[in-house]
Amino acid sequence: FVHFLYLVLLLFYPPVQALKNLIESDRYLYNVTQMMFDEIPEKYVDTPMGTPQVRNYKQMLLMLNRIIQRAPEFNTTGLVGTPINAILDYPMVTKAGYVFFMNPKINEKLRDILNYWGKFLQTPDSTYVLNASKNGCLSDYALNEMAKVADGDKFTTIFKCASEDREKHLGFTSWVNFFTRLFNPGIRPVQDPDDPDFIANACESAPFRIAHDLPMKAKFWIKGQPYSLMDLLHNDPLTSKFVGGTLYQAFLSALSYHRWNSPVSGTVVKDYNLYGSYYSETLPQGFENPNSPDPAAPNDFQAYITETASRAVIFIKADNPKIGLMCFVAVGMAEVSGNEIIVKVGQHINKGDQLGIFHFSGSTHVLSFRPGVNVKFNLHGPEPSLGSHNIKVHDEIARVE
Repeated sequence: FVHFLYLVLLLFYPPVQALKNLIESDRYLYNVTQMMFDEIPEKYVDTPMGTPQVRNYKQMLLMLNRIIQRAPEFNTTGLVGTPINAILDYPMVTKAGYVFFMNPKINEKLRDILNYWGKFLQTPDSTYVLNASKNGCLSDYALNEMAKVADGDKFTTIFKCASEDREKHLGFTSWVNFFTRLFNPGIRPVQDPDDPDFIANACESAPFRIAHDLPMKAKFWIKGQPYSLMDLLHNDPLTSKFVGGTLYQAFLSALSYHRWNSPVSGTVVKDYNLYGSYYSETLPQGFENPNSPDPAAPNDFQAYITETASRAVIFIKADNPKIGLMCFVAVGMAEVSGNEIIVKVGQHINKGDQLGIFHFSGSTHVLSFRPGVNVKFNLHGPEPSLGSHNIKVHDEIARVE
């Protein structure tokens, strides 16, 4: 029996086996993988979620193998919905971890793992966590927290549910169906839909940063995390049109509405997905940080991941000539590898129309405007920072003058 159990533990799902084969067949990657666990200080015995810290790549593979056939349970940490991120939170902030998680071969295998997991999360089997237990996504506490983040009192009043019965998962057919839930009609009307000078909030999100006079190229990995247009847009031919312009970035809570909506009325000029890194963190936010590493990475390095993480890019030519060509970028964080674009090139969209969907957990997004576009932001009180609060999707965030 013990021998049989040992064999079972060695049976990995195909994408996890592929990552194992890559690590063990490449001497350089094998050494880097070992080093990133060795570089974690001994005092970090637990992950930020309170689970034992993984100490070698074999443990990591076993954990990955288990996670990708399970749905995320609810928890009260900053890593709710991202169990893979939890086990990699400390390895990724080491120097060897930076090299490992920026390696294209590694990211290709991680993408396959996340896609494999994503298919499971779209099946009815994933609804088992949609229950009212302590760690269930439909517990009283979880529903109240999600309602609170949406500035409401009751989950089923705010969000579209096919059923009121929690034993029937509120009518959600999979974990992804629950995570990408819609607002009920009338909950988030578009503010001033016929005013072409008004720019709507594209996501239910909190302001992180406003940047002006954007450079073509910058050292985005340094402590200040400056924006680098060439890296943000992957050196797209349209990149030069935004040099010297303005950028607005805001982030989404893991508990928020996760669909993207157009900030303006206009025509889709170009759209594409970029497959970057999934678990890379800038070193100044890791163990080099005197205040200790980010316990919910990548929360503290939002600007850095706009140039490195998996993302979706949509160029829109606004009907309003004072805005003209602008760009929306959806940026995935950690498990958020599924940036699904639902609009097509040449399609005319109205302000507030849906552009796409974030799959999995917390994420961030960017609006970029060309130089000469006079954007006056209205952030409803709070200054942009990691401590700011959500602005409702479709509410005004700026006007063009």
